[in-house]
Amino acid sequence: MNQVLNDLDLGRIAASLALVVLAGLLSRVQRVGLVPELAWSSVRAFIQLVAVGYALQFIFDADTVWWTLLLLSIMTTVAALTSAGRAKGVPGARRITILSIGTAVVLTLGLVLLLRVFAFTPRYIIPVAGMVIGNSMTTCSLVMARIRDDLDAGRDHVETALALGASGRCAARPTVTRSVRRALVPIVDTTRTVGLIKLPGAMTGMILAGASPVDAVQIQLIIIYVLVGGTAVSALAAALLTSRAFFTPQHQLLAPLLVKK
Repeated sequence: MNQVLNDLDLGRIAASLALVVLAGLLSRVQRVGLVPELAWSSVRAFIQLVAVGYALQFIFDADTVWWTLLLLSIMTTVAALTSAGRAKGVPGARRITILSIGTAVVLTLGLVLLLRVFAFTPRYIIPVAGMVIGNSMTTCSLVMARIRDDLDAGRDHVETALALGASGRCAARPTVTRSVRRALVPIVDTTRTVGLIKLPGAMTGMILAGASPVDAVQIQLIIIYVLVGGTAVSALAAALLTSRAFFTPQHQLLAPLLVKK
């Protein structure tokens, strides 16, 4: 840990906090009440990133499959629990998020390795998997919350469709379609406008680190396509599992479990 801290340019990091301090001052003037939250989130980010930097350095030096798989398992579990916490009232929310995010990670990394886009080394796999897991976590939260709320608000329409002989899957299909489309809006819009409105994080980081723009573009394109695929997989899996969770095998809507926070 000391080595990681010694390698950090604490002066530059402290200087960059000026913007956070400015935001805190504006918040205080406007009485928004964000000062404690900004302060705690900034301190927490520093601690977490330094700890992650130390862990990654250890894993990179070890260069073993098992440490890599362990870290990916921890990341997936934390993401799944976080996403499930945003989907209160969804039956089996934790199971749904673990399966959805896990499926996205396995499929995307499996294809990346099978097609030899990246080699199975911690330096490549962990950052890519982290981005897939992060985007999948957010997407699952949006999909599950949307389906929960739409089924709750449109309960009468769903139960009418069921009474007319529709299956639970057919009755929930409009809700599932809307939830997936809306959850994928951020990643789709980012893909459409990449390079026109902003330079993505991976590309910016490589350029700042001294890589050529062409090399940075190549890596960024790979990452974007992986993220789009992984996010879509997690959204579809979460939508399918969530819609099923709200219906019994007899195609009855589990209305008592639809709880809003």
